[in-house]
Amino acid sequence: MRSSEAVQYFFDQAAELLELSLEMRQMLLMPKREVSVQVSIERDNGKLAQFVGYRVQHNDSRGPMKGGLRYHHEVDLDEVRSLASLMTWKTAIVDLPYGGAKGGIGVDPRTLSMREKEHLTRAFVDQIQDIVGPDRDIPAPDMGTDFRVMSWFRHQWEKYHGFNPAVITGKPVEEYGSRGREEATGRGVGILANKLVRRLGKKTEDCAVAIQGFGNVGSHAAKFLHESQFPIVAVSDVSGTYYNPDGLNIPDVLRHTLQSPHGSLEGYSHCEKLPGSTLLELEDVEILIPAALGGVITAENVDQIHAPIIIEGANGPIYPVADKQLHERGIIVIPDVLANAGGVTVSYFEWVQNRQHYRWPLDRVRRELEHVLVAAFDSVWEISQQHQVSLRTAAFMIAIQRVQRATELAGGM
Repeated sequence: MRSSEAVQYFFDQAAELLELSLEMRQMLLMPKREVSVQVSIERDNGKLAQFVGYRVQHNDSRGPMKGGLRYHHEVDLDEVRSLASLMTWKTAIVDLPYGGAKGGIGVDPRTLSMREKEHLTRAFVDQIQDIVGPDRDIPAPDMGTDFRVMSWFRHQWEKYHGFNPAVITGKPVEEYGSRGREEATGRGVGILANKLVRRLGKKTEDCAVAIQGFGNVGSHAAKFLHESQFPIVAVSDVSGTYYNPDGLNIPDVLRHTLQSPHGSLEGYSHCEKLPGSTLLELEDVEILIPAALGGVITAENVDQIHAPIIIEGANGPIYPVADKQLHERGIIVIPDVLANAGGVTVSYFEWVQNRQHYRWPLDRVRRELEHVLVAAFDSVWEISQQHQVSLRTAAFMIAIQRVQRATELAGGM
């Protein structure tokens, strides 16, 4: 199943319950604009290299569009289209005044030198600078990009339009970025885990956690959950699963990754090492957090998933057929459109600070983040209970209703 088909499946489930007309469904699903551009750079060896870049602007009925920019060799139009749609629903669920967009370049960033990556970014901006801006479409970091790329993007865009750091978020703090942006997605996962556990009447110290993926999202989620007294019994990356049934020493694990040449868990020895796929199927886990790639829980392995709670730190880690089976088994899933919305929420705070020309302290960023995510969770939980549907379907119902209402109020239909 393609990414866009999975998003449409979840959309259709909610649209049926809302009795949304066919015409409105088509209007809400169709992107406003899709752009594919050729991006050419001179490699360090003097040869010319050409790549394809994309920017899909899905919907702007609730405000300027928002979405990440990823560099990955598997980036294609279908993936970017589906992720742009997800951003529309994600921003609506947490009630940000945004629509959805997404962009990317089909390139393996590991094959680029720093100079080549900068030239690629600036060449891409040259191609799309007229369709992005602080009141139109605001990019942000995603897979394969970081604060450096955001800084290059901003400066190249400002060559055409003048000083306006609100054009992009995820910038370095020294260049008008927001404090707390780097930790935001992982911290948001931890905030929602805390909220759900309290809602279910459980204690954090009784809820063992396993985290698949120990990059930005997984590591910050681990840090927050450890500080909240959750025992984290397993973490993993491409090098394998690192497991301790009594709980890993997370500060020690974090120190190890900071000292590792590539930020890897490879070589960490104060626990048992298992094959990477083992983490998903551990039986002594209360909360499973897929925080790496999409499509890791499928029809083939869903029967081996034992955790009664799943929090989607990654985008699309559960295929629709597996999601249906998990719901039928009574497994609670906090969906990606809510679970990893911490990043776009603090991106919104960064945009607000840039528009205000005023910087918030870190404690305010964290307070505001928790306020937004808890309010969104409470709304999704209420709709879920009211209609006896999964949290994912409830989240899509809320998002669709908000975007539909904004579309109708805009008129011109």
